Amino acid sequence: MPELPEVEIARRNLERWLQGTPVTGAQADRTRVFRGADRSAFEALRGRLAFARRRGKTLLLGFEDNQGFLSHLGMTGKWVSRAAGQTEPYSRARLLLADGRVLHYRDPRLFGRIHPAPADGLDNLPDVRRLGVDPLLDRLDGRRLKAVFSRSRTPLKVALLDQSRVAGLGNIHAAEALWRAKLSPFRPASALTDAEWRRLATAIRACIRFALSRETDEEIAYVEEPGTPNPFRVYGRAGKRCLRCGGSVRNVRQAGRSTYFCPRCQPGRRKS
Repeated sequence: MPELPEVEIARRNLERWLQGTPVTGAQADRTRVFRGADRSAFEALRGRLAFARRRGKTLLLGFEDNQGFLSHLGMTGKWVSRAAGQTEPYSRARLLLADGRVLHYRDPRLFGRIHPAPADGLDNLPDVRRLGVDPLLDRLDGRRLKAVFSRSRTPLKVALLDQSRVAGLGNIHAAEALWRAKLSPFRPASALTDAEWRRLATAIRACIRFALSRETDEEIAYVEEPGTPNPFRVYGRAGKRCLRCGGSVRNVRQAGRSTYFCPRCQPGRRKS
């Protein structure tokens, strides 16, 4: 599932692929990727890239003549570059480039979304305005984390998934950050000390840097895709030895999601 690091790599890829190469055409299939949006506005897109930005897990692309669109990758979406005439399974929308390449938005499960809008209005779309602190774009430190979460009795792992508080963390990097910070995913957010908030902020930045450093190929590979190695410290390692203390990593359901943690070095009581 794409989270902040994967979406940041997608942003960098799109910026590189589109820089100096105008869009000469666009195609959009009739799918729910364009739910609630004007599909014809995407098909009318032409011209050079003006900017490629990201906020949380959301991509914002602007082109000349104030054209633009929001792209959210959902659970399985990704942008890929292919030669002209090369087929791409699960391609839902395409940008045709002047040099013959085609940028495909592929999405097997159709949870992603493309929303065309004027470039100068993308930041004011409701999906963007409701996003919280971005760990890469904003200054994320212990003091800011505490201000965002300190009054919440929500379990820490669940709280970190709230995009209106911290934008970009998903199930993987919330688990990874808590493991790095040696914090229980079940503790109420309001119970953390100032030192623990600082430790968590450092851990969030570290796990994002780590994930970005692992993305060396042009095409992003999600850890859930067959054949993709798991580079993470705790996520997806249930039943294996903890890489830090040697304890046994566990996986439990928490608010409907999988939570991976080490009970030995992330101590904390869990409600049954």
